[in-house]
Amino acid sequence: MFVKIIIGLLLVFMIFNLGKAFFIMIRHEPGKEPMSKFIGRRVMTSALIILLILIAVATGLIEPNPRPY
Repeated sequence: MFVKIIIGLLLVFMIFNLGKAFFIMIRHEPGKEPMSKFIGRRVMTSALIILLILIAVATGLIEPNPRPY
């Protein structure tokens, strides 16, 4: 259960960074934080989520669905 909560919080963090990058792109104020900073955070968060899921499946903390239909 703890792993699922962490994954959910990381997904919320990823969506927050995507929204922040969107608003920076729309405003386009020179001298502010670059949009690439937030896009990079989003990419790193998604890589962390995939790594966490793979580790959790390998250790048996979560079980994949054997029949998806």
